[in-house]
Amino acid sequence: MSPPRVESWQDANRRHLSAALGVVRARLVRFARAAGTELPASSDDVDAAQAALAEAASGMPSPPALDVLGETFGLSPFERDILLCCAGLELSAGFGAIFAAAHGDSRRVWPTFGLALAALPEGHWSALTPVAALRRWELVSLAPGDGLTSSPLRLDERILHHLAGLSYLDRRLQEVLAPVFARKELPPSHEEVAQRLQRMWARSQGVASPVFQLHGLEPEGAQAIAAAACDALGLQLHAVRAAQLPTGMEERAALARLWEREALLLGSGLLLECDDASGAEAQRLAVAFAERVQGLVIVSTREPLRLRGRAAVHLAVKRPTRGEQRLIWAQVLGPLAGQMNGALEHITTQFDLSMRSIHAAGAEVREQGPYDGEGALGSALWAACRVQSRPRLEDLAQRIELAAGWDDLVLPPEKKSLLREIAASVRQRARVYETWGFASQSTRGLGISALFSGASGTGKTMAAEVLARELGLDLYRIDLSQVVSKYIGETEKNLRRVFDAAQEGGAILLFDEADALFGKRTEVRDSHDRYANIEVSYLLQQMEAYSGLAILTTNMKDALDTAFLRRLRFVVPFPFPDAAQRAEIWRRMFPPATPTEGLNMARLARLSVTGGNIRTIALNAAFLAADAGEPVRMTHLQRAVRSEFSKLDKPLAEAEVSGWT
Repeated sequence: MSPPRVESWQDANRRHLSAALGVVRARLVRFARAAGTELPASSDDVDAAQAALAEAASGMPSPPALDVLGETFGLSPFERDILLCCAGLELSAGFGAIFAAAHGDSRRVWPTFGLALAALPEGHWSALTPVAALRRWELVSLAPGDGLTSSPLRLDERILHHLAGLSYLDRRLQEVLAPVFARKELPPSHEEVAQRLQRMWARSQGVASPVFQLHGLEPEGAQAIAAAACDALGLQLHAVRAAQLPTGMEERAALARLWEREALLLGSGLLLECDDASGAEAQRLAVAFAERVQGLVIVSTREPLRLRGRAAVHLAVKRPTRGEQRLIWAQVLGPLAGQMNGALEHITTQFDLSMRSIHAAGAEVREQGPYDGEGALGSALWAACRVQSRPRLEDLAQRIELAAGWDDLVLPPEKKSLLREIAASVRQRARVYETWGFASQSTRGLGISALFSGASGTGKTMAAEVLARELGLDLYRIDLSQVVSKYIGETEKNLRRVFDAAQEGGAILLFDEADALFGKRTEVRDSHDRYANIEVSYLLQQMEAYSGLAILTTNMKDALDTAFLRRLRFVVPFPFPDAAQRAEIWRRMFPPATPTEGLNMARLARLSVTGGNIRTIALNAAFLAADAGEPVRMTHLQRAVRSEFSKLDKPLAEAEVSGWT
């Protein structure tokens, strides 16, 4: 004999809903018959219907959807019966005829507030008000009609499916909200923040709940922390980006009200992601929405938002520590981690990656294998980390493709030696700061900053390129003349975005035209002078805090404030090349594949020009020769020189080019 089948919650819920509809049906039939309408007498037995409902309730393995809905929204028995009237119209064809009989009008096959007040027990007028549960939460709506009590009532589709035991995110929210699922494991530092959030939310129940702000440079970590806290509280997390919020007040209020209802139905928390909310207006909308929505609201943002209408709890979110990153790398790489031969230490020193970026880089390396030769795996992982750290910086600065090496750089030996010191400082900063303990003495001044000064074309950008290639890092050029804004506070925002974006990969930042921001500080005469000094101080702070290398270039070192120069780690002057250096530059300028004939390097070196000018002259001469179908000769270079000097509006002595042809 087979064991009896255990009824599922879905089946039991359907049976309970059918029995509850039976009670309302019996009351409506009794009312219609009392009004003189002929209906079957057996269908008005309220007592029998209530007994069937009690039996169905006793067989429920857990509370039915109807009871949960009533408790969640605080519905009175009368309001609950109105919901059942509306549900009966959708679920049972016979209800339409019963409504028509109760109305005494064959055309009125729908429920109304007036009919409910007359036919159902414990009726109360307050159920009709917009602030009562039925209309406030849009459980039912009034169709166009003659009046409040005579207008047809319609049950919201989402509520109908919920009563039937089907739970899903309202379709009107699906285009805006996305579910976020908790990860199996979090780094200990993130797990600690998640537990604090969980405890603080649990303590705030029954009082005015605060908005939790997770702020820092780790939006992905904030999302994982929020999901973990919600999971521990038995809630499902849904995220919405601030940029997707409606700008209209009514639309925003409607979205907030719809979400609040959905949060109660599903048991959910809301994550408002404000990392892409740039500008005062976008932040104002995000603040207004966060203050308006009730329930568990978590905001992720780079910097805290100022809330005025609601208390806020601020929790800082940092990237996993270096030690945690090494453990994550070991988990992601699996057996490959044993082949790294200490390279992971070097990688975690240079790259400060999020969990998502670590997983993406690890997946890329696993797919590219197997690896032959010592160091191949480490090189592949290093390259993958560089790629992962690029996206945020690509929109803010120009990445320079690295081609120049030490042999391409023509400088006095002492200048090259200084550049090699800079490279050594970047390579060994983890050992000196952390292993040898210099960072424990003070956290100030740990950034590696350099100033390259010299005339245009003396090799400042090429030197930065050489350093980036030597260190295996990306080089990004930022034009300070474009970063500086006339609007107060905007320059700092622009600079912060650049440094924040670069932090993950420790890219080398090359700030061109430093004179645009770092000229001689003058006496403060008005607010603009005061804010100009604030901009200078702010960039100095950012450079000192930046874990990578920041290089500034200037054509006018003497125009810079000496107080600023003292705070730079390295200052490298790039002198105007002398004749011997110019000759060496000329010799290296033409690639081996370029056909040349009769070039006199000694005569070319007489030209008082920089390496940048030499490159332009050589390139233009090559085009002239190619167009003539000839090798590059002194005649082509003479024409290119005249053109370059004319462009520079610089006089050219005839003696400088005499005897070239």
